[in-house]
Amino acid sequence: MAGEFGQAEQLEKFEKIGNVVLDLSLYSGKDLYTDGDIENEMLEIAVNHSVEEFPDIIEQKKSWPIFYHFSPFRSNIIDWLPIKKTDKILEIGSGCGAVTGALARRAGSVTCVELSKKRSLINAYRNMEYDNITIKVGNFKDIEPQLAKDFDYVLLIGVFEYGQAYIGGKTPYEDFMRICNCHRKLDGRLIIAIENKFGLKYWAGCREDHLGTHFSGLEGYHEGGAARTFTRRGLENIMESVGIHEYFFYYPYPDYKFMTAVYSDKYLPKKGELSNNLRNFDRDRVLLFDETQVFDQIIDEREFPLFSNSYLVVAGGEPNALYAKFSNDRDSQWAIRTLMVKDAPGKLHVEKQPDTPSAYGHISDMQRAYELLSKRYEGTKIDINKCEPIGGDIKNGLKFEFCAGVTLEAMLDECLSRADVEGFKRLVGEYMEWLGYNEESVCVSNIDFIFPNILVDGGKWHVIDYEWTFERRISAKSIAFRAFYNYMLGGETRKACGEFLMHDVLGFSQEEIDEAVKQESGLQSYINGSRASVSKMRELIGNKAYELQGMLDYCMHVDKKYFSKIYVDYGGGFSEENSFIVKDCYIEEKYLRLQLAIPDGAVRLRIDPCDNPCAVMINEIKIDGRLYPAENVEVSGVRHESGYIIFDGNDPNMAVDVNGGRQLTTDIVIMEMPDEIAKEFTERAAKEQDAGFFARVKGHIKRRL
Repeated sequence: MAGEFGQAEQLEKFEKIGNVVLDLSLYSGKDLYTDGDIENEMLEIAVNHSVEEFPDIIEQKKSWPIFYHFSPFRSNIIDWLPIKKTDKILEIGSGCGAVTGALARRAGSVTCVELSKKRSLINAYRNMEYDNITIKVGNFKDIEPQLAKDFDYVLLIGVFEYGQAYIGGKTPYEDFMRICNCHRKLDGRLIIAIENKFGLKYWAGCREDHLGTHFSGLEGYHEGGAARTFTRRGLENIMESVGIHEYFFYYPYPDYKFMTAVYSDKYLPKKGELSNNLRNFDRDRVLLFDETQVFDQIIDEREFPLFSNSYLVVAGGEPNALYAKFSNDRDSQWAIRTLMVKDAPGKLHVEKQPDTPSAYGHISDMQRAYELLSKRYEGTKIDINKCEPIGGDIKNGLKFEFCAGVTLEAMLDECLSRADVEGFKRLVGEYMEWLGYNEESVCVSNIDFIFPNILVDGGKWHVIDYEWTFERRISAKSIAFRAFYNYMLGGETRKACGEFLMHDVLGFSQEEIDEAVKQESGLQSYINGSRASVSKMRELIGNKAYELQGMLDYCMHVDKKYFSKIYVDYGGGFSEENSFIVKDCYIEEKYLRLQLAIPDGAVRLRIDPCDNPCAVMINEIKIDGRLYPAENVEVSGVRHESGYIIFDGNDPNMAVDVNGGRQLTTDIVIMEMPDEIAKEFTERAAKEQDAGFFARVKGHIKRRL
């Protein structure tokens, strides 16, 4: 019997969800961390829907938590790493499994550590097909001593910033890193993805990701909070203090949550590349400046690592990829990723890999495009970047030669910065010449013949990307429009070239431009398919981005409209000479809250709350803390037994006797009224007629309130 009881007790410590094992042997029985009811909804989705259904559900729900936890794009942050099927992975803080499935597809085994059972259930149900996932549920400090120390990868994706909560103590982040690092094997890697507290988006008006407040990271988290992010130097100091001396920094863009590209110190972004900066999915933000243009200045000054929005730190051996770009925010048949890979010291090549099985055909089409375009431009200065199947198998993707040079886009920008009009026109003219070259004899068109895809190196123009090539004739002007249109999206300076590019070069009327824009939009819809893009999801979720000029205009509007004028009677009546303006005295544009020091010698004060017809409710007026009876207030409007006062002119005012008092405070509701209603009401109220009419007006006021 004792043996049977022991076996039953052991079985209760483990659950299986499909093929996934939940190890509950150290679970306290209570989730100490939760996002509330939304987790119940996410569990229902994971239990009753397949991963393939998630994109549709995300669009239907229009919810930031559901998008954040279930979006397939979350795994971009690890999909470029050289994870092999023999690798053993430890994922600390696996949450709802945003990257767990992607790890399980590529690795030999995945061990997750997660405090919340409910989140672990969500993870397990969405990944139940994999037989190489074990989720250890419980407090990290309890589980950690049982963990092996021979993992190929130890991952902390959006976790390191919570070191204080995980470890506690006086040096929580140093201790957390030291403990996590000891679980990788000698040639293994520790991977940390975290926001940069000096990320440009925070300077530009995004709220701090964890606290939801403006500038809190920049100001040193002086208001507290559970999370801490770091600059590059801050992370380096922590690593050096715990004995980690081999590490490499990577820069996910726009950030690590929904990364579309990752840069490295050996391949930093170029001017014009960082233009996708509206990523406030979780909260409203303000727009204090154009991040694209500021990024360009930062790149010019070689300070990008300081201002990157996020970091991906690799402690251990350097990955072969220096750069990766994900083009998977589109229909699955076109979803690919591009990697810049080092072969040997000083040697590089580029790879394009299918991101989904259905994209194999698209990769194959690129190889066909290379052959056709090479024939079209044979013997010219146009060099179509050579490609071949990786390892001889097209299913692995294509390998491209690495080309040196400067993009045509950068050369055009340089002309603009120097005001070199002739140089700009010459480059555009040569571009148009090559765009139309041999157009009639070879039936192939590369609509990706745009400025960033052309590297100029001496006498050669290397075409490094020809993904969208079709075996039919598409007019040179149509392709040029795509190049010009996309170029002008890069800032105000480029937009200023619109007249020359669209009218002088292409000869397009405004109607033709509008039609071409529609066609470009149609092409993007064709590429994206029925899936809402990440940018579209920001719009669907609905958080606003408020521009600085709009906020300034509103503040000026408030200053001009929402103020009060105070007249002081020293015994000789009210006069303009003895008056002053009080600003910033309105709350939510209707609550007049005054706190005034009464001038010496004053016998009466008059409050002019606005300069338009209005309805007023005096909740409270106090002099030196003593309540001043509302019925004693002298008003220029009409009172009613309800307590409302209606002012039908542009000079509403209220006067009180101050009797040598020192301090005046008010709590008054001021609601603007249409002229016609205010006048009609005051006339009828004065005649004490039509009680039903007042009820209608009162209802109107309540609705406004």
